[in-house]
Amino acid sequence: MKGSSALLLVAVAWLCTCGLATGEDTSEFFMDFLQTLLVGSPEELYEGPLSKYNVNADAKSAMTELKSCIDGLQPMHKAELVKLLVQVLGSEDSA
Repeated sequence: MKGSSALLLVAVAWLCTCGLATGEDTSEFFMDFLQTLLVGSPEELYEGPLSKYNVNADAKSAMTELKSCIDGLQPMHKAELVKLLVQVLGSEDSA
């Protein structure tokens, strides 16, 4: 589990850095990425939020492993993460 947590932190840091470097709204990018990570496929990540970036083979491998960790969550835990994402997205829409 320690490795999975470290991998998640690296992925989040990388995503924030990429968003800041391109001038993109980081919260919008991150929410799109997180939504796709929770309910989409790795291919949807590369066609959607990561489509602007040249994702190398090692990064793709890391993303596949991260997606596998998320898919391995108990259904109730994954459902709670989706509920949280919906709540956050709802609060952004009303802001």
